[in-house]
Amino acid sequence: MVVDGEAVAEIGAGLCVLVGFSAEDAESEVARFARKVANLRVFEDETGKMMSSVLETGGEGLVVSQFTLIADTAKGNRPSFSHAAPPETAEPLYEAFCAALEAEGVGVYQGAFGARMEVELVNDGPVTIIL
Repeated sequence: MVVDGEAVAEIGAGLCVLVGFSAEDAESEVARFARKVANLRVFEDETGKMMSSVLETGGEGLVVSQFTLIADTAKGNRPSFSHAAPPETAEPLYEAFCAALEAEGVGVYQGAFGARMEVELVNDGPVTIIL
């Protein structure tokens, strides 16, 4: 991940977790989502079935703040971000999520909250999940 031309985070095998918070999200939900991410069985075993979690594979997590996930595209062609949490609410939730994921045992790497980031991803398999 690159911010202002400088590499700030990089992982090997693991998960790229794009995190966005709506105005209705609460810190009480953060630990539950971190536990869910850490334990999701999305990595294939020797039989090709998704049976292993990032914890079981020893993978890491690249956690990217991404308010645009909360876009509302129901009207017109320009997305609305009015349901996204404002930065002063979202940043503490983002930091709490990263800390909770790390507490679950996942090595966490992150960029800079609110910055324009260049994220390069090798998606090994067709798995993208929205929680």
